Amino acid sequence: MTIGQRIKAARKNAGLTQEELADKLGVTFQAVSSWETGTYVPDTYNLIELARRLDVSVSSLVEERGGYEFTTTDAIYNWEHMRTFVKSSANALKLKDSLKAVDFAVRAHKGQFRKNSDVPYIYHPLSVACHALAMGIHDDSIVAACLLHDTLEDTDVTKEDLQKVFDSETVNLVVLLTKQEKGDEEAVLKRYFKAISKNPKAALIKCIDRCNNLTTIACGLSREKIYNYIRETELYILPLLKVIKNDYNDAAWLLSYQTRSTLDIYKRLM
Repeated sequence: MTIGQRIKAARKNAGLTQEELADKLGVTFQAVSSWETGTYVPDTYNLIELARRLDVSVSSLVEERGGYEFTTTDAIYNWEHMRTFVKSSANALKLKDSLKAVDFAVRAHKGQFRKNSDVPYIYHPLSVACHALAMGIHDDSIVAACLLHDTLEDTDVTKEDLQKVFDSETVNLVVLLTKQEKGDEEAVLKRYFKAISKNPKAALIKCIDRCNNLTTIACGLSREKIYNYIRETELYILPLLKVIKNDYNDAAWLLSYQTRSTLDIYKRLM
């Protein structure tokens, strides 16, 4: 592909017309058209602005990358298979709250989907629970809270609804993991993560949750939001790994490796 063809593809992927892109850049739509047809090549300043406005890297516009074709998938596992795995594990390990939490979470998140995809939202809490179980975490309140951690924030479920069904420790973990406070974002985040850091179980769940979310942010977030997510992870999640080390040393080691290596991959590709 030529530079013009890559600009055109990026513009269409961003859902912009030539006129709309030209307006954002402060140029005429004829200029955008001439770039896309290859009549002219944008200068350095406009290349940088194009990349910023189209939310891509400059290198993706100017570098020829022929021959690299990959097939990607939005979801690695079928969520119904994961549900069966979690229920079977909870039943075998006699995790009463976790067993109830599986179907409770499925009902609560019914009709919801992951950002910018057709993947059912329940895929995420089930993945977090599977991750915990795969690392040998067999604590009932932890696995149950993994399944329920987004119910208060993203569904119509209330704290009172949870209290009618689940043990108080499970409910308290879900409450800790719910970011309900409004106001200055940085101040809210500091208070939110400070409260979580005081509870090793909540900290463990948050680290697993973030580890799972890091694997999917390229599908649903812009480059700017990915940058902010990386920054937030380094500021608040990496310190939580130290919190869980004493109680969950093996899990802390695995999560540290997974989180840090994924962050490095994003940084190199940004």
